[in-house]
Amino acid sequence: MTIAVYPGSFDPVTNGHLDILNQSSKIFDKVIIAVANNINKKSFLSLKERITLIEKVTESFSNVEVDYFEGLTINYAVEKGANVLIRGLRSVSDFEYEYQMAVTNSTLNADIKTVFFAANPTLSFISSSMVKEIYLNDGDISDFVPKDVNDYLKSKRDI
Repeated sequence: MTIAVYPGSFDPVTNGHLDILNQSSKIFDKVIIAVANNINKKSFLSLKERITLIEKVTESFSNVEVDYFEGLTINYAVEKGANVLIRGLRSVSDFEYEYQMAVTNSTLNADIKTVFFAANPTLSFISSSMVKEIYLNDGDISDFVPKDVNDYLKSKRDI
């Protein structure tokens, strides 16, 4: 069984994230979306909110599990018995950073491989940071995030 870990902050989960998940879930037996819980980083959404939203928007994926982790991604992957780390590439500029991470992880554990997925060109400009910026400035994010995420964030704004 090939188990893949798709790590990230998913703060919030975007249509770009779902594109990468859709591609990878067709290839690997099991994909674990691993939400990073970095206590030293100020998150837009709480860990609980991110997990709940991801669970909701991935209900249709039969081979996807949602979890969280702290610390090194490679250690989490070992703990879960994963063979693969999934990384999405939106543009050429992403490649340098992602390549460094892949080589570092491979140095730490050569048995776990990193697989890169190119984002759909129509979604390649979407990032969680961009979504947050638009949202915090009262812009419409409905084209960038799943409907459930958009509805949730709209309801938060109305509080």
